[in-house]
Parts: sequence; structure tokens; C-alpha cells
Amino acid sequence: MRNLLFITASFGLTILCWGIYGPVLHWGQEGMANTVGEYARLRPFVCVGLAYFLIGVVIPIIWLVTRGEKGHWTTSGTLLSLAAGVLGAVGALGIILAFNSGGKPVYVMPLVFGGAPVVNAFLTIYLVHKVKEIGPLFLTGLIMVALGAVIVLVFAPTVKSGEWTNDPVKWAIQLASIALVIVCWGSYGPVLHKGQAGMQQSRLRPLVCVGLAYFAIAVVVPNMLLPMWPEESSYTMGGSFWSLAAGAAGAIGALGVILTFNFGGKPIYVMPLIFGGAPVVNTIFSAASRGDLQHLQPMFLAGLILVIAGAAVVLVFAPRGGPPPKTKTKAEPAVPPKEPAADQ
Repeated sequence: MRNLLFITASFGLTILCWGIYGPVLHWGQEGMANTVGEYARLRPFVCVGLAYFLIGVVIPIIWLVTRGEKGHWTTSGTLLSLAAGVLGAVGALGIILAFNSGGKPVYVMPLVFGGAPVVNAFLTIYLVHKVKEIGPLFLTGLIMVALGAVIVLVFAPTVKSGEWTNDPVKWAIQLASIALVIVCWGSYGPVLHKGQAGMQQSRLRPLVCVGLAYFAIAVVVPNMLLPMWPEESSYTMGGSFWSLAAGAAGAIGALGVILTFNFGGKPIYVMPLIFGGAPVVNTIFSAASRGDLQHLQPMFLAGLILVIAGAAVVLVFAPRGGPPPKTKTKAEPAVPPKEPAADQ
């Protein structure tokens, strides 16, 4: 019961943090753009990487040095955790690209959070060798997610206002960016879980690896690219604050995932629950901040419910891995003890 409370609190923290991530990052992009109506790309990404470095690297290392933790560094655990960090960082870049091409959090994030559990479920099923056990109800859940995603996209308030529907190039970039995020963030949980298991269920060591990967991809690489391909953006107080806040929300959410796994949660149900709850937080937060709550159409809300319900069906009816069945072994007859040899 105690572990269940900790698991619920941990993934609840992730749902809250990842739910507000998109809208807050969008504010940061808008605040750094030099032109009204445009959105910065690389500089907000740098701030996200810096926040991850502080929360995911500096603080955990101080804790590990001063207080220690169970588990230890291993090659396989480190590589898998770094890979999870790469997936998370590339997914964050995909979010930025989607917003930069005109996408809005009110529908971009529900699409991401609807598609990612599908990738998560298939990858987890593959890793536990249960592909042949996929049943019709699981496939029904996938169809519900896909159908709900289409409804969300079609009836999103920003789409109906014509902000980007007339530009096929932006449409294509948005869809490609959203697909990139779905693949990366859908793979994040299972890969991170394996990295954590490889470090004997350490909490902070995998987070350090995730933070290091974010720092390399989101801070080092953009600062190398900006002199060669400058963009119409600049570091501003407001833009930097919101971008750092988005990075902090993402990093704290990642910590929540690690804590959930550490308390006994499994990716097969933890990640779908997170990806089902986060779009609800995102939609309410995003629409309220834009004053669009009254403009949310019933069909948009129905699509959102369909996405979440589909994720729940995927969760409940996904094939699960388990320990191999125990085989009964015949009891060997007891061997009588040898009598000591007589003295010659």
C-alpha cells in the first residue's frame, strides 16, 4: 500500500509537470523571437538543456557525493540511460520545431501524448517477447487513440481560426515534428527503465545520464550551430525564464518517472497513465492561459476523451511479460551419509 501511494504521487508529479511543459515552452519561444508572431528555435532549446543540466546533473551528483545511494555505475546502465536522454532531448527539439512551424500546445501536446503510449506499448511488448499475444482489444485501443488524435487535430480551436491550415509546408513540418516526438518520447520510458535496472534500481544515476545527454544535444550542439545559422531571436528575461521553467518541468517530470520505476512501477502501465493524464492538464492549462476555454468545441473534447480512453485500453489489454513458469522437478532420493572407513 505504501509503495502504491509513492507510485501514484510520483507519476502524478510527472503528469503535472509534463502537462504544463508545452504551453510554458511556447511562451519562452515567443518571448525570445525578435519578430512578433514568430517563435525562436535554438535559444529556448538551450535553456531547456541548461535546466536539465542543473536538475538532472548538478543536484544529483552533489547528493551522490554527500549522501550516496543504492546501486552503482555500470556500462550497460549508463549507455541505456544516455540513450533515454538522447530520446528525450530529440523529442523536446521536435516539440520546439512543431511550435516554430505554427503548432499550438492545445493540440500538439494531446497528439504527442496520444501517440507516444502506442510506441511505448509496442516497444515494451517487443522487449518482453509478447508480440504474438496482441489481442483485438489492444488493437481497438490503438484505433481509439488514432481516431481521437485526428478529431483533436481537426477540431482544435487554433485550427478553426485558420492560423496555419493554408500553408501545406508548415502542415508537413508540424506533422513530421509531432511524429518525431511520438517515436522518441514513446521509446523513452522502456529504455530508461532498462537503464535503471542496469544500475540496480538507482534513482539518481540514470537521471545524471539523462541530464548529460540533454546538455550535449540541447546546449553544446545549438551553440555550435547558432554562429553558422543565426536565427531571428535573442535571449530575453521573459523568454529565458519561461524556457528555463519548461526545462525544469521536463526534468522534474523525468525524475518522477524514475521514482515511479524505483517504487515498483512498470513502463507498460506507468507511461500510458502519464500520457493519458498529461494532455488533460495541458488542454486545461493551455486553453485557460489563452482564454480559449469557452472556445473548446464538444468534438475537440470528445477527441481528447477518446485519446485518453484509447490509452487506457492499450494499458489494460497490453500483453505483459512475466517470469517463466516454474517447472516441477522430481525430488532426488536422499543419499545416506557415508560411514567412516575402518582403520586399517
